[in-house]
Amino acid sequence: MENENLLKNRFTELSRRSFDRGIWAFSDFLSLAEQDILLSLRLPSPFELVGGYEGAERRIAAFGSEELCGYAEKAPIECVCISPVNDKFADSLTHRDFLGSLMALGIRREVLGDIAIKDNRGYLFCLDTIADYICRNLVGVRHTTVKCEICEVPEIITEKPPVRELIIASERLDAIVAAVYKLSRSESQELIRDGKVFINGRLTEASSADIPDGAAISVRGCGRFLYEGVERETKKGRLRVSVRIY
Repeated sequence: MENENLLKNRFTELSRRSFDRGIWAFSDFLSLAEQDILLSLRLPSPFELVGGYEGAERRIAAFGSEELCGYAEKAPIECVCISPVNDKFADSLTHRDFLGSLMALGIRREVLGDIAIKDNRGYLFCLDTIADYICRNLVGVRHTTVKCEICEVPEIITEKPPVRELIIASERLDAIVAAVYKLSRSESQELIRDGKVFINGRLTEASSADIPDGAAISVRGCGRFLYEGVERETKKGRLRVSVRIY
């Protein structure tokens, strides 16, 4: 509770600073639970959550608006490409490998956003204040020698996953989570009760919750997906729905 109150006070301070001075103010990267706390507050200034690319899970809060501040401001996020120096001799690198090597440099988790992995390369989203340090100091991931460079966000990261169709009994949250991750209804209900399921950044603890079309659902320990909605009803009265699974 103490940490939650400190976080609420920090959000209020940043929002008040933006509103009173007419300037942009930015938080560190926030976990889903921290984003849920922010979204529950009534604050003086407008804000948006940004993570460097559409669909990011870890995001920073940007307090302000062009109307309030009189100018636009780019979020202080850089994309760093971490790639093997020699692909032929590289390990098969995972999210845990990249994150572990970054944390070993003494970097705070709060300055690091998502790590998207494509073709054995890690695309790290981080605060711009730490990007140069990472490029200079991160030379190895697992047993693989790597090189780092600040880059534009590649299209392969921003592309949505392909649409998949699933058949479910209803649009209840527990039914959809169970179908996406091939769980039993009781297992998906347990995840929801344990506070591990978020809809559009908000913690959701109701198994019967309806999911709006286009919603982003994150399930801690499983992954995340976009719910596209119902395509049609089957002859047996079940629902054929579309999802995009990351």
